[in-house]
Amino acid sequence: MQLLPGERSILSYFASSRQAQKAVKALNDAGFVNVQLDRVSRFGGEFDADYNSPLNNAQTMTGPVLFSEDKNEIDQDTRVLLGADPSVSGYGCEDYGVAGGRAFMVTVVTGEKLLEQATHIIKQYDGMM
Repeated sequence: MQLLPGERSILSYFASSRQAQKAVKALNDAGFVNVQLDRVSRFGGEFDADYNSPLNNAQTMTGPVLFSEDKNEIDQDTRVLLGADPSVSGYGCEDYGVAGGRAFMVTVVTGEKLLEQATHIIKQYDGMM
């Protein structure tokens, strides 16, 4: 994405998806249109809450822990390697493999005039920029 003249992008990071989602809602409620929430992962997969939630009997071993995608999207060899990751066993170090312990990224694109308002909202929800 290329920014237009006068536009700024804010990349902010959150320790929990709940706080990141609250920040996204607050930004949307404040009128910000270009807001996006992503999970930063060293594995390149995305979390599918409907498929990999431990509350709904996740169908993959790595889904709830590593936020990996649908089992059909990742080949079997990759899934075995993901399952062998120390964080899957629960014996890994706290925040193992998560840079800075903040795996949820909220991106906001806005103009100069609203930059301070957006950063204020992000900070309200413990976002780090």
